[in-house]
Amino acid sequence: MGRAGWLRVAAAVGCAALTCAFATALVARRVAAWRRWRQALAVLRDFEESFATPEERLQRVVNSLAIEMFAGLASEDASKVRMLLTCVDSLPDGYLTAVNIVHVTRSEEGIYYAIDIGGTCFRFLKVELGAGSTIINQKVEYQPIKEELTKGTSEVGKDVAQCLNEALVRNGLNLQVNALMNNTVGTLALGHYYDEDTVAAVIIGAGTNACYIENNEAITKRQGLLTNSGQTVVNVEWGSFRPPQIPLTPYDICFNNETQNYYDQGFEKMISGVYLGEIARLVFHKMAQESDVFGTAVDGLATPFILSTPCLAAIREDDSLDLREVGRRLEEHLKIPNVPLKTRRLVQRVCDIITRRAARLAAAGIVAVLQKIGRDGTRCGTTQVRRMAGVPKRSVIAIEGGLYQGYSVFREYLNEAVVEILGEEIAPTVVLRVVEEGSGIGAALLAAAYSSNRQESIGMT
Repeated sequence: MGRAGWLRVAAAVGCAALTCAFATALVARRVAAWRRWRQALAVLRDFEESFATPEERLQRVVNSLAIEMFAGLASEDASKVRMLLTCVDSLPDGYLTAVNIVHVTRSEEGIYYAIDIGGTCFRFLKVELGAGSTIINQKVEYQPIKEELTKGTSEVGKDVAQCLNEALVRNGLNLQVNALMNNTVGTLALGHYYDEDTVAAVIIGAGTNACYIENNEAITKRQGLLTNSGQTVVNVEWGSFRPPQIPLTPYDICFNNETQNYYDQGFEKMISGVYLGEIARLVFHKMAQESDVFGTAVDGLATPFILSTPCLAAIREDDSLDLREVGRRLEEHLKIPNVPLKTRRLVQRVCDIITRRAARLAAAGIVAVLQKIGRDGTRCGTTQVRRMAGVPKRSVIAIEGGLYQGYSVFREYLNEAVVEILGEEIAPTVVLRVVEEGSGIGAALLAAAYSSNRQESIGMT
């Protein structure tokens, strides 16, 4: 073989070796990428397992919360669930009258105002009641709160209603504060106005809480504060409940890992809108640490609360084939561009897991309230199958809050879980009813129910 032949052979061998090396490197990169992808899937798998809420676990959450409610009514500081006595025993009935929950007393007419004090703005509501306490006109206005007023401490420890009454007198206004309540009680009032079978109200929005109508004989603490009507509205304050059946994950604990309030507001942090987006961010950050599914532009994942719950909801509800909205949200909110489709699916799955746990825990809370008042078909603390006893009682739960009202997937998961926990026999007797403007209009209606004269009155939430 001549020199030219040897050169051709050498070139061929060199090309083959180069091709082989290139192929080996390519395979190695693909194997490495697959391993990193598997690491991300491992994070997802562990996360999904820790967030699981099977029916049996939810049943035990129901029992635990109901028992805590019993303890909270027995004495102060006996339970994480505070069970605050509102001293409200008169709820509006839109058909005819204002009622002492069960006994007709009077009908109110006139103009009533409500002030809903939020974190960043006031909502002013004007409600005009006609004959039979029917709402014939209503108006809502918003007023931002000056930033300096949100940070002052000079009024801490003072009676808010008294302070407002004094300010009204100073300004020559013929108004009087007749009722001071939280948004949950206002929602119950409006729910009862529309439907006298309303027994409880639940807020599921930025925060979460519940209140319900309780028989006085079940309340052993502060008997001297109870009225003669036989029933009292109780503010559960269930956000502070810590369900022992639900494992605390690193994504839950990290909210307060620099304070002594490590486990405070555990139920709220698993359910409410303030925290769900942050849970998702923490999961994504863990995935970015364990793999390269988000590429190198992951600095945004290190910023606490950069991902809001409305963004999480938009990601979960994206039903396009290429998950275009998921990609847009990741780029706009987390500054992660060009996310491949399989990673978008992974992101959407994380948001679904978080949503499902939150909704199912909220459903367990609702059933616990029903169990406490004997509307769930079984006795507190038992594992008996829920059965109808006697004549079926219709139970309406008034619900307000953007998370439930505006996030359809959350709402579907919650409604589904309520049916799952209660069973086919009891579930049809329970109605979950969305109540618009409950915290404001409901406060005005309670001001009407407690008005002793015809002057214009204010309810505050």
